[in-house]
Amino acid sequence: MKITRFKAENFRNIKECDLSFSDGVNLFFGENAQGKTNAMEGIYLFSRGKSFRKIPEKNLIRFGEEGFSLGIEYEDRTGKNSLSYTVFGGERKRTKNGYPIERVSEMIGSFRAVLFYPDHLLLVKEGPEERRNFLDVAISQCYPVYLRAYSDYKRTAEQRNCLLRLSSKGIPVDREELVAWSESLSEYAATLYLYRKQYIEALEGYTSSFMKEISDGREEVSLKYQCDIRETAKKEEAKERYREVFLSDLDHEMNAGTTLYGMMRDDLSVRLNGKSARLFASQGQQRSLVLALKMAEGEVSRDLSGEYPVFLLDDVLSELDGRRREFLLGGSGEKQILITSCSKKETEGVTDHIIEVRDGGFYPLTEKGT
Repeated sequence: MKITRFKAENFRNIKECDLSFSDGVNLFFGENAQGKTNAMEGIYLFSRGKSFRKIPEKNLIRFGEEGFSLGIEYEDRTGKNSLSYTVFGGERKRTKNGYPIERVSEMIGSFRAVLFYPDHLLLVKEGPEERRNFLDVAISQCYPVYLRAYSDYKRTAEQRNCLLRLSSKGIPVDREELVAWSESLSEYAATLYLYRKQYIEALEGYTSSFMKEISDGREEVSLKYQCDIRETAKKEEAKERYREVFLSDLDHEMNAGTTLYGMMRDDLSVRLNGKSARLFASQGQQRSLVLALKMAEGEVSRDLSGEYPVFLLDDVLSELDGRRREFLLGGSGEKQILITSCSKKETEGVTDHIIEVRDGGFYPLTEKGT
């Protein structure tokens, strides 16, 4: 998969741009706060359905304007495709190949991208929520049905929590209704559990291999799915085990006013040489682990779809030493990589296309062979 064109109007500090890309390594370079990350944000929006920054959508609109429009053209095994997203006056319009898309979930999985930006360097160090988010985003791009199950799970949990909150305030609730919501929650939890379990198993092999390569064979990595039920490969068994979990402590939950178990407590355990990487790995080791995890994400995506996703590396090269930068870029091969950096030197010798960014403007400088 590769992106061939990106268009934006009134997005962040970008008044207007229309960019083309090469197959290999494409570099956005310029000083800070010029618009490099904004371009990455606009492109990534088509893979996740929203910005990777935790901000309201209205903040994506250029100051003084009423809306923005984005568009990409890309090629995959099905041929040439396009996606567009327009926000104006509070209304949203999405299209794929010119046809309207009603829900953002219908767009996810069409254009697949692996994002690596500075916040990801905390993936191993921070709490379970960061690692769950990593899993959910990666799996959703590979399996659109996962996103639907995830949305159904959240909606059902909210209904269950509504009853639990009423109970915690002393308002009588129908216990049988709580049991019914627990049954539904078990169904969706079992689906999510199996996708997460299978994905982590696929991710582990590549992560271990990449970590050995980065460390010259000195580091051993293992990944484990931590959840509230005993391991199983069968959906009906998973469903029954979640049902037992959701009903086992119902009185406690009715007093607490919230669901205390389930998918929102899961974690991806990362162990380095047999010890918790979060607790015992050095800062350098944690960065190597994150690099290995993100590269592994791309490999699993290729295995499941038959082609690599687009790699978006936003301002991370300056955070990595020369060895890790070489590992990240050295095997570009079939991969299309878009990079932002304040310096051209960090990608010297491997760049196919260079775009200088100044004050929201984009100025192509060179292309291989020209």
